[in-house]
Amino acid sequence: MPMLIIMGGLAGLMLAPSTALATLPASLQTLAGLLAAAPFSLLMGRRGRKTGFATGVVCAVVGAFLGVWALHIGSFILLCIAHLALGAALACYQYFRFAAAETVSAEWQPVAISLMLTSGLIAAFVGPQVFITAKDALAPIPLAGAYAALAGLSIIGLIPLLLTKLPAPTNGTPQSLKQRFASLSILKRKPVRLAVGLGAVSQGIMVFLMVPTPLAMIGCGFSETVAGDVIRWHVVAMFAPSFFTGFLIKRFDVHPIALIGLALLIVSSIAALSGLTSFHFYGSLVLLGIGWNFGFISATTMLANSVKEDEKALVQGANDTLIALVSTLCAFAAGAIIAGFGWAVLAAVSFGLLMVASAVFVKETRAIS
Repeated sequence: MPMLIIMGGLAGLMLAPSTALATLPASLQTLAGLLAAAPFSLLMGRRGRKTGFATGVVCAVVGAFLGVWALHIGSFILLCIAHLALGAALACYQYFRFAAAETVSAEWQPVAISLMLTSGLIAAFVGPQVFITAKDALAPIPLAGAYAALAGLSIIGLIPLLLTKLPAPTNGTPQSLKQRFASLSILKRKPVRLAVGLGAVSQGIMVFLMVPTPLAMIGCGFSETVAGDVIRWHVVAMFAPSFFTGFLIKRFDVHPIALIGLALLIVSSIAALSGLTSFHFYGSLVLLGIGWNFGFISATTMLANSVKEDEKALVQGANDTLIALVSTLCAFAAGAIIAGFGWAVLAAVSFGLLMVASAVFVKETRAIS
């Protein structure tokens, strides 16, 4: 993911017919994640996790080589298609957290989910370094080597996947479209609804505040280097707590940790609202990362504990689709608000949304208890 964040913008800027379209590959990548989440979950439910993840690897390799080809012939349209395939692969890889939970007993599920997400911390440091090392490997075509490196990483990732023992498929019998829509009534169950809502709020608010942060900082006179450093520490804060978040959930239960996550997100929005110094930006984005971690891992744990084996494929697909939809809407809304009203209004809106979400979470939790 860190490599794609870098490459999508730079390659788009190189090939786009207009600078206004430079972010289109990255936008289409997000859209592909929204469209691919449910189909991948249903595929895994019928054919197993290994088949689903292997299909994701195929999407990544195809997308990476299309990226190389697009840069070679200078085709912006082909670059967009490449990022559609790469976005689908990213959506597939999101299911690793559920696969990890399925390989252990219920007691250890939050720990498995949490430790799985530490991969994001590794990616935050390794991804940019791989990009720097590989980007000129296919010179004189700029960036093509980085796309080829993505294909290599994906193929290497197949090796441990093939050696891993994963549970058998949960849904052997195909369902009609009518049956699938009827099955979505599972989302009306309070524990499931609470888990999906918490995941959507945690991810949505994180995107809402993170995406416009560099723009806000540059608008306040900070350099691109400082803005990039704030994002770097935000990513570290997102994934570093994963080493212990699962153990905290195991020790204190999931709902208190989820509530702490929401509280940290609220404090993050307050810090963003309090000032425009580097201290405020660093503090806000670090708290945002930790709050996301607590909330997202808690939501995943709650969902894993709230559905039966034969319900997992459908519910997990619906969950990740809704989260991707909320994230996409928040990203577009954040851009509009920061351009039209400024950082303070953005922070105030996030504070208001979080207060409402926290009140609903507490009420629903009490009802379940």
